[in-house]
Amino acid sequence: MSLITVGTMAFDAIETPFGKVDRIVGGSATYVAYAASNFLQPVQQISIIGNDFPQEELDSLQARGVKIDGVEQVKDKKSFFWSGRYHTDMNTRDTLVTDLNVLADFNPIVPDSYQGSEFLMLGNLMPKLQLSVINQMKERPKLIVMDTMNFWMDIAMDDLKEVLKKVDVLLVNDGEARQLSGEYSLVKAARAILNMGPKFLIIKKGEHGALLFHENHVFFAPALPLEDVFDPTGAGDTFAGGFIGHLAKTKDISFNNMKTAIIVGSALASFCVEKFGPERLKEITKEEIDDRISQFVQLVNFDIDLV
Repeated sequence: MSLITVGTMAFDAIETPFGKVDRIVGGSATYVAYAASNFLQPVQQISIIGNDFPQEELDSLQARGVKIDGVEQVKDKKSFFWSGRYHTDMNTRDTLVTDLNVLADFNPIVPDSYQGSEFLMLGNLMPKLQLSVINQMKERPKLIVMDTMNFWMDIAMDDLKEVLKKVDVLLVNDGEARQLSGEYSLVKAARAILNMGPKFLIIKKGEHGALLFHENHVFFAPALPLEDVFDPTGAGDTFAGGFIGHLAKTKDISFNNMKTAIIVGSALASFCVEKFGPERLKEITKEEIDDRISQFVQLVNFDIDLV
């Protein structure tokens, strides 16, 4: 019941119609770890940070059962930094600043203590780095989940397609699915992407839910209507953490259980957007998670009499 997560641990500066923060901890691996740690421990982190990453944040992660043996700290450089401004619809944003800093030299190393892990979550990173982690595993994990984005499709499509041959689940949004496949119809896009290697494909549609594709099966999970959405940053990574956290806890990678995992991931993501950064994820309880999942079940559960 072990999980490795690979990704960024960073700082973000975020501006939304509801407020602004100049510097808050973020990064794909941070969100995945906070979400997944609700379902299993330890979560085995692989990332890179600079000399400015706060010790109290590392302590907070470790207190939740996150192992940081695979987190490299570079003493003379700063952590990865991203700044963005969201539009009124909260679905689109402008990137204002991207400072790679330590990420420019990131060479992920899988510690010996992480070997034998059954689940691997590859956060959004350069495809060559994702492939490097897979190749370092002495025993192939039971399930490899991969996130990516349009940027890598623009500059490293060949490398991306190489990684796709080795993963089980791919996470992308609808625009990325269309770009990767060259198809506008999401059904046709899914078919084309599944032919590239993954057994399962999740297409995230933000406030409109998510689609799960496997062979000829399709499942749609709606998003929970929320009164307050303060910050969507990290919601996709939180979704991924809840998704793989549930699968690792149950050790069931069937299509039916992935449907449940999508609901769990969506529930966790709905918490993430309620405050800036990962702050809300640090305080949620098991009772709150169970209640939120129940709300999702009620959202899609109905009886119908055929006349």
